[in-house]
Amino acid sequence: MTKKKTKALCVPLSKAEPVRRYLKEQHLLREDVRIVKETTCIYFPIASKQKEILNYPVITKSFEVGTLKTHCYKDLLKLPKGLQEELPTSYDIIGSVILIKLPKGLLRYRKQIGHALIDTHKNIRTVCLVDPVSGELRTRNITIIAGENQTLTTHTEYGLIFHVDVATTYFSPRLASERKRIVAQVKSGEIVVDLFAGVAPFSIMIARFAKPKIVYAIDKNRKAIDLAMQNVKQNHVLDTVDVIHADANDVGKILLVKADRIIMNLPFSAFKFFSVALSIAAPICKVHYYDIIREEDIEGRVTALKKVAKKQGYTLTEVLIHKIKSYAPREFYIGLDITATKHADVA
Repeated sequence: MTKKKTKALCVPLSKAEPVRRYLKEQHLLREDVRIVKETTCIYFPIASKQKEILNYPVITKSFEVGTLKTHCYKDLLKLPKGLQEELPTSYDIIGSVILIKLPKGLLRYRKQIGHALIDTHKNIRTVCLVDPVSGELRTRNITIIAGENQTLTTHTEYGLIFHVDVATTYFSPRLASERKRIVAQVKSGEIVVDLFAGVAPFSIMIARFAKPKIVYAIDKNRKAIDLAMQNVKQNHVLDTVDVIHADANDVGKILLVKADRIIMNLPFSAFKFFSVALSIAAPICKVHYYDIIREEDIEGRVTALKKVAKKQGYTLTEVLIHKIKSYAPREFYIGLDITATKHADVA
């Protein structure tokens, strides 16, 4: 292990985050050696001839040579006993924006937490405190707690580029592998309807990596549709993706074709649109249905979907359940791969 002696500041853990931010802003923090964290303090390697910075004496110390690295934003925070353990271990990164949920007890420390996240993520410019997604437009209340006053960002996923406004549209980076999983199922020549498309990540990924005949990307949110159109152009799928601003309830009046595959990514509300989806379904149709639901209620939801299908003249001949991610204790973001088959006696 190679070490190098350099000037340094020894800062109490409780003061580490604002001091680190100041050193970065003043271009005093060295990035060729790694900071050292001890039980009660952090040593910051600096490039300065000053004898004192922010009332902390400049000392000389040996540091391990290598890229400056702080593994976790928690390392920069010193919160009261009991609260440190409540710091979230996960959050969403969308382009240059972090979206984080905080328990009530941490809200008074939100700015410190936001700055610590920026300091430990090289490409992050904005940190937002978020409430859960709600409504058919799938928007959420957000509060910028650190960084730039900017909610529009560009997110890259499997080589595709998505423009997203986290304040006015819905996008989940945690569904990246789920989107790729669905792409692998799409057969050549299929007609696909993305019923709640948002900024069109499902639609665009299908168009780029599968061979559908056409993908209809539909959403009620005007701002999402504007970004979806921009994303369709950006990813060169204008000839395959038809972006439509419409209420899902009106889809039967708009589309003159029947769908071989329907995507219903509207957690909490997808159920009430299931009959609408079946009204545009081909005689044999794959439906990818997403919901957020308690574990003990999953089977009941499947039973309810079967009842709706029966009224529409369909039988759900296959329902595969995928637990995509945990949403809350015993509550899951689930995906159902449904095969809906029309009754032979239904015209």
